[in-house]
Amino acid sequence: MAEQEASGLWVLLQTLQSSSDRESILNIIQVLGDLLSVGTDQRIHYLVTKGGSEALLRTLVDVARTVSPDYDILRPLLRMLAKVGLRDKKFGQKALELEALDVTLILARKNLSHSQNLLHCLWALRVFASSVTTGAMLGINGAMELLFQVITPYTQRRTRVIRAATEVLAVLLKSKSNSRRAVTRGYVSRLLRLHQDWHSRDATQGHVPTRRALLLCLKHVSCLHSGREALLAAGGMESLFSCVQGCLDDRRLEPVLSVVLQILRGCCPRRPLPLVTTSSAYAFQVPGSDFSELPRALAEEDFEDDEDSGDEEVDRDSDSEYAKEEDDDLETDVCKLSSKPGLNRPEEELKQYEAMCLELCCSYEELASKPGDHLDSEESQHASRQHILTAASPKRHGSNKSQTSWGQAREGSVQSSLLSMVKMGRSTVHPASKIRATKNPFASAQVNGLGTDSSRNDMPDLQTLFREDGWDMHMISCPEMSPSFSNSMRPRQPLEIIEKLLQRHTKLIPFHDARLYMVKARKAKSVADFKVMAFPDLWGHCPPPSAQSMLERKHGVQRIKILEDIRRLIQPSDLVDKVVFSLDEPHPLQPPAPHSLQFFSQFESGNLRKAIQVREFEYDLLVNSDVNSSQHQQWFYFGVSGMKASTVYRFNIINCEKANSQFNYGMQPTLYSVKEALLGRPAWTRTGREICYYKNHYRRRQRSMGPAGRAAEKYYYTLTFALTFPHSEDVCYLAYHYPYTYSALRAHLDLLERSVNPKEIYFRQEVLCQTLGGNACPLVTITAMPEGPGAAQMEQFRE
Repeated sequence: MAEQEASGLWVLLQTLQSSSDRESILNIIQVLGDLLSVGTDQRIHYLVTKGGSEALLRTLVDVARTVSPDYDILRPLLRMLAKVGLRDKKFGQKALELEALDVTLILARKNLSHSQNLLHCLWALRVFASSVTTGAMLGINGAMELLFQVITPYTQRRTRVIRAATEVLAVLLKSKSNSRRAVTRGYVSRLLRLHQDWHSRDATQGHVPTRRALLLCLKHVSCLHSGREALLAAGGMESLFSCVQGCLDDRRLEPVLSVVLQILRGCCPRRPLPLVTTSSAYAFQVPGSDFSELPRALAEEDFEDDEDSGDEEVDRDSDSEYAKEEDDDLETDVCKLSSKPGLNRPEEELKQYEAMCLELCCSYEELASKPGDHLDSEESQHASRQHILTAASPKRHGSNKSQTSWGQAREGSVQSSLLSMVKMGRSTVHPASKIRATKNPFASAQVNGLGTDSSRNDMPDLQTLFREDGWDMHMISCPEMSPSFSNSMRPRQPLEIIEKLLQRHTKLIPFHDARLYMVKARKAKSVADFKVMAFPDLWGHCPPPSAQSMLERKHGVQRIKILEDIRRLIQPSDLVDKVVFSLDEPHPLQPPAPHSLQFFSQFESGNLRKAIQVREFEYDLLVNSDVNSSQHQQWFYFGVSGMKASTVYRFNIINCEKANSQFNYGMQPTLYSVKEALLGRPAWTRTGREICYYKNHYRRRQRSMGPAGRAAEKYYYTLTFALTFPHSEDVCYLAYHYPYTYSALRAHLDLLERSVNPKEIYFRQEVLCQTLGGNACPLVTITAMPEGPGAAQMEQFRE
């Protein structure tokens, strides 16, 4: 059956090429059209494999070269060629070899006044031009001049022909040689005037495809450096910027808006980051490495616009080239978001695992301090003995060191001896008494905050409190890490104020001890040599009062933000452009503005390198890269003060590296307010609106070489968000996610060790190794104590 079908198709194609009878040719074309009009594209591919493209092209050439071409044959033939050519990757090359390009171009010139015949010729030319090689040949033969005779200013006549002509021109200009030819002959300003005319007079938005095709022509030309210069000289950026201002919310103009944004972004000058060097502001000498060579400062010649240096290369296939030009970060990320996966089993069945992971269903608030609590000499001097709250004892008690010292020594010796015995494979030491069933210490309880109940009747007036005591908000929010509380003779030291605040609050943060954290933070070593502590890490934080849903992204917000960035270049009158914070310049030469925000990040896990005030309430932020690196900029954690309530501030983190981010899918930055914490609501909360993440015009050069022998280039990305601070003259912290510092880890490990019953749980901390920075890397062993002193129980414990 397959052979019969193949032979039948072969007979049709052979007859089509050899027949000179008009009716026979029309009937064969009709049969082929009926065969290809149903089913999938597999029929077209099958026709191509059997030489269908060549047969149709030869027929076109033979009919067109007759003395009086029969357009009743040519029109359906051109329609079929346009359909088949879209599925034949070598269609352009075949048309060039069979001289179908010249024939179709001649037919188009002869039918400039005949709309139907010209429209069919344009459809075929659009398919021929899809290959850059044939498109360049059409440009050499005068195809662009012919198309400009067809494309006229706005009119209600021959709109289908004009649309087809603009689409053919857009495909032709994907060839670099055609784009250079268009720039040389002054077509850029002509295209810009045509677009302005069609845009301003298309009140009903009925000619969006024509306007989009004209914009695509400008987009392809602007891929060349000379094309961008011609577009800028003709006022193209100002014209395109103004034409989209009033139509950002019109869903019918989506195809036009996306192309306009691509043109505007492409014409923005490529610049390096406003940094002395992209290398980290902190350096650390790794053992065995040469530390003599310092990072070289950025130079403008490193970022020269050399995108046009490959213009003399041979044009390649348009599909791959066109894919590289597309911007995949323009309002497309939301559409790619997959649905949330569901549970693969009923939720009721999952409750059976609660006994294994009690911390997932219970809080730590009833974890009482055990008799085995202990601190080293420095910790015992400053830290409270009662670190974890109990429901029965909300207040802190004094230490009972004299009553528990014997128990501490005995239980510590039992675990140490047990560990050494297990390592040696022996079981001669009797552990503590046999385990008895005890009540589950993990019970649910609710904490209403610090020094306040749910009714909030005893809320302190912070302004009055600070005014009476002479305290400074910024001093409290970022205290210095002095050695102790008592060795300083100066009054009103930050840690003294913190101690007084801790004494006023009867309730502590669950599973947190501020005094213990200060002890651990003073011992932690860092390349940056931090001297202060972030208030959220010192004071602690509670979970948010309720679950926070993902932010619903507003349609078009990304385009608005990109246009605002472009407005800096076009309308720079309201720009402040002032550095307000910099690690590279600890003491900026410019005095701080009276109403600008103050930034700081020189604390553990803090990451902010530079802050530039762009406008009155807008700031560009640059985060620091990893130590000894010029990459990996994503995490941010910084403090800000001097804000006004009910004022919308916008922050732009402009040197992100990831190509996409969860901020495009509803994730929000986290915010911690010091005033909110002192009012009894110490929590990191998700905040921000108008959040988006997109590619900007700052370039970064890679060390790897591209296919043309030039250094490959990539762009940085901008995370932008707007927020309103809850209080005026507050100190707030903003972070990528909930921060968790090394000092917090060490403090939590100590609290965990005190929270377990040493008769039931074996918990041991050891030092696995020292990091390069000199910090201890902890090794924690947690398991059940053996049920008895027998050899079997000890062997089970050992394994």
